Amino acid sequence: MLSLFYDIIELLYPIVCATCGKRLQRVEDTLCIYCSHTLATTDFHLHTHENPMAKQFWGRLDVQHSLAWLWFNKGSKVQRLLHLLKYKGREDVGYYCGKKYARFLQTIEMSSGFDFDLILPVPIHPKKKKKRGYNQCDSIAEGLSDHLSIPWADDVLVRHIYIDSQTKKGRLNRIGNTEQHFGVCSPDQIRGKHILLVDDVVTTGATIEACVRPILAIEGTRVSIFCIAYTQ
Repeated sequence: MLSLFYDIIELLYPIVCATCGKRLQRVEDTLCIYCSHTLATTDFHLHTHENPMAKQFWGRLDVQHSLAWLWFNKGSKVQRLLHLLKYKGREDVGYYCGKKYARFLQTIEMSSGFDFDLILPVPIHPKKKKKRGYNQCDSIAEGLSDHLSIPWADDVLVRHIYIDSQTKKGRLNRIGNTEQHFGVCSPDQIRGKHILLVDDVVTTGATIEACVRPILAIEGTRVSIFCIAYTQ
């Protein structure tokens, strides 16, 4: 009877793949098997110091590991995923991506340096969070946290100043818009810890740079970076 009930619910309100729109089977989660296996993944978790994103921060930031799950290209399935997450309230997409990437990290021994103590999502301003209803990076952090058994916190790193979307801004404008905009409100929670900073997409790296600097200002901290997608 329970199975019949779920069949009726699925018939009336089918759950579809977030990228192709096809109906999901019961064994599938958020994405259909085909879309899940055809996403443009990176291998950054195998080359955390020599990948393109890591090189972007050379000479600018002391980053332990630079990690990205997917490549971002306009018009791609990855862009659709990020659009659903950021603008359509699909926090399940963020959780799914965090969970999937956690499995990549679980295949590598902790001796590789993935000894994270705390996961911090890149924050958005309270005004923007109230307007949108959520911070898209929180669900990514939660997915990673649940499957890596590492705590996450959304009240340690804060954004002080509200700014408009940076999507169409160049690198120099983005840097000007992010300097001094982030701060650590609970230094004791991160002192001496290895922080995994989480964002949805990295393009110029300006937001990441502005977040990392106040974290590294706290004694004994180390920082690694993870984003769902990286734009080369």
